[in-house]
Amino acid sequence: MSKLGNLGARLHRGEVSYDFIGHRKLWYGISVLITITAIVGLAVRGLNMGIDFQGGAIFTTPKTSVSVSQAEEYANEASGHHAVVQKLGNGTMRIQIAGMDTQQSDRIKEELAKDFKVDSEKIAADLVGPSWGDQIANKAWQGLAVFMVLVVIYLAIAFEWRMAIAALVALIHDITITVGIYALVGFEVTPGTVIGLLTILGYSLYDTVVVFDSLKEQTKDITKQSRWTYSDIANRSINGTLVRSINTTVVALLPVAGLLFIGGGVLGAGTLNDISLSLFVGLAAGAYSSIFIATPLVADLKELEPQMKSLRKRVLAKRAQGGDQAEPSPAVTDEAYDEDAAPAVVGPRDQSAPRSRSGRGRPSGKRR
Repeated sequence: MSKLGNLGARLHRGEVSYDFIGHRKLWYGISVLITITAIVGLAVRGLNMGIDFQGGAIFTTPKTSVSVSQAEEYANEASGHHAVVQKLGNGTMRIQIAGMDTQQSDRIKEELAKDFKVDSEKIAADLVGPSWGDQIANKAWQGLAVFMVLVVIYLAIAFEWRMAIAALVALIHDITITVGIYALVGFEVTPGTVIGLLTILGYSLYDTVVVFDSLKEQTKDITKQSRWTYSDIANRSINGTLVRSINTTVVALLPVAGLLFIGGGVLGAGTLNDISLSLFVGLAAGAYSSIFIATPLVADLKELEPQMKSLRKRVLAKRAQGGDQAEPSPAVTDEAYDEDAAPAVVGPRDQSAPRSRSGRGRPSGKRR
């Protein structure tokens, strides 16, 4: 951990750095490849919508010694559809079967009662209409749209419109990848999944705003100097906040990974999979997009400005003549931009020569 802390300090001071902006085409290519894979998976396999969105029946059995796998076999045979079975803490079972109406649910209830060897009256059956799921989906889309609009407005005011566009692209990138992973893995989409998707939007923006704030501070009066381009300083902003972004992401991913891999995988708590997968994939994608997508995209947009084009020409011309090629300091201030400023004088300007005890250095004259 001490080595990581030292690395973070060296990155912040500019002693070491990695050229993220210079390799931006590689990052763009990786993101495009992942996004296309997610879209293809979504188009081919589709989302495994839960009963809350499709409608269907939920059966709750009394306490039983039947295993979950055996209960799934009973429910699949009785309904002819894929059933989702969860064993509850009190020993009862919850069986979800999508696409059932009242007549079908009554018949399935009778067959389940025979398989479980219990009275049919002891099995509770609840019907869920698809209209409720439609309402949830519509509210989720509305919330997502409002969130996107507010984010763009806020970032455009607090920073600038180019950063707002870059953050919006990063958010769409994260959501697309997360939804595509759901389609490829086949996890059930529930209201918990919707909550997870809306939650990751804030996490995705967190690292992005941190880098943007550093970039905004370091690019004040950038056109008054001719040592560094906007991309140079953008790259330094990423390096300066890199370890911080990694630390916050890892800390956020650890409990989510516990829910997903231990809770859902080892302990078999399938109800945790819907929200934990969206959080895990979304957090990882958000950390990636803030470093490799959002900031490089801002640099590309800024470099299209006439002032930044002129600045780049001056910087490249100076470097071609063998000028200063040093990278930007962690905080580029007006003093750093003043290239003609005289170096500071350390210590007193005038010091008289010390006089020795032997009388050297005394004014000449006759000795008495």
